[in-house]
Amino acid sequence: MPTSEVAWLALALAAGALIGAAYFYGLWWTIGRLLSSRRPALLLLGSSFVRTAVAVAAFWLISGGQWQRLVACVLGFVLARLVIMRVYRPEALAPGAGTEVAPRGTDA
Repeated sequence: MPTSEVAWLALALAAGALIGAAYFYGLWWTIGRLLSSRRPALLLLGSSFVRTAVAVAAFWLISGGQWQRLVACVLGFVLARLVIMRVYRPEALAPGAGTEVAPRGTDA
C-alpha cells in the first residue's frame, strides 16, 4: 500500500473519531435538555435525525467513494464511542459497583 494511501486512511480514522465525538456530544447535549423541553419527543427525534444526517454525510464525503476510507472512518467513530464510554462511565455502572446481592430472606 502506498504511503499516501496510508496517510489517507489515518486521516479518515481521525476524522471518524471527530465525527463520533461530535455525534456523542450532540447526544449528551440533547439528553441534558429533555426534562426541561416542552416537546421532548420532538427534540429527541430532531436531534437524532440531524446527528445521523451529519454523520452519514461526513462519512460519504470523507470516503471519497473508497470503501477502505469508509471503513477507517467508521472504525474511528466506533473507537470514539468506546473511549467516551470508558472515560465517562458513571460510577454506578462501573464493574463491581453495587453488584452485592443480599441473600434471600433478608431485608438488607
